[in-house]
Amino acid sequence: MTVTPVWAQQHQVIDLLGRSMSVPVNPRRVVALAPNITEIVYALGQAQRLVGATTYSDFPQAAAALPKVGSYVHLDLERIVALNPDLCIAIKDGNPIATVTRLESFRIPVYAVDPKNLKSVMDTIMRVGILLQAENKAKQLISNMQNRIQVVAERIAQADHRPKVFFQIGIAPIVSVGTNTFIHELIEMAGAHNLAAGNIAYPRYSKEQVLGMLPDIIIVTSMAREAAFERIRNDWYQWQDLPAVKHQRVYIQESNLFDRPSPRLVDALETLARLIHPELFEDSL
Repeated sequence: MTVTPVWAQQHQVIDLLGRSMSVPVNPRRVVALAPNITEIVYALGQAQRLVGATTYSDFPQAAAALPKVGSYVHLDLERIVALNPDLCIAIKDGNPIATVTRLESFRIPVYAVDPKNLKSVMDTIMRVGILLQAENKAKQLISNMQNRIQVVAERIAQADHRPKVFFQIGIAPIVSVGTNTFIHELIEMAGAHNLAAGNIAYPRYSKEQVLGMLPDIIIVTSMAREAAFERIRNDWYQWQDLPAVKHQRVYIQESNLFDRPSPRLVDALETLARLIHPELFEDSL
């Protein structure tokens, strides 16, 4: 009797979009179709399974050496197929459904996740951990995240005010974050009021509109180099009557920390909490 090796065995799973599919019990050749998926796989200690990742998968540093399959919004189908993956892990927002469908037509299973906030990030970590036979590591990682979130919550509960924050993710035009985003959740959890709260996920503003909001704090996330950081900061510092400028509370932060729904969102939360309420974190986190 022929015995199917463990690594070749299949089982039925349901992904986070509710789709049923057959995937390897022990996937050995995984392609991560977004940078946050790459980060999750590394955080689970399963980097040895990765045979490919998207262009901007650069954290941790070792991920930069992985074979690249295009950006997560413009996937290179031929490169993915050439890597002979036994599993791809995709995200709902960003990965083109046409490419996912084509991969599945080649009998390559594509497990989709949809992390939109801290809770769903932790759900994603758990599901990916189970997929990659790293369930215990996933539980440890989630427990650590929950403990750190609780520490922030306990300190923020002591705050006597909630400053008005304008969180800028786009430079030209000026773009911020609405209510249905994980950055909004982080701002609220960090003890501030998001000036861009509303139904539009990524609203655009004129400079005059932002000035009229009188933000107490301006946080700009950018992928730009240091020279551009200074230009952005100096552009806001022209407005000396703006509360954020008057109190020197215009901060430039690395975008990758805030725009990837990965375990590092807790790092982002801690960073925001320190920036918004430094008086509550004098002993640091």
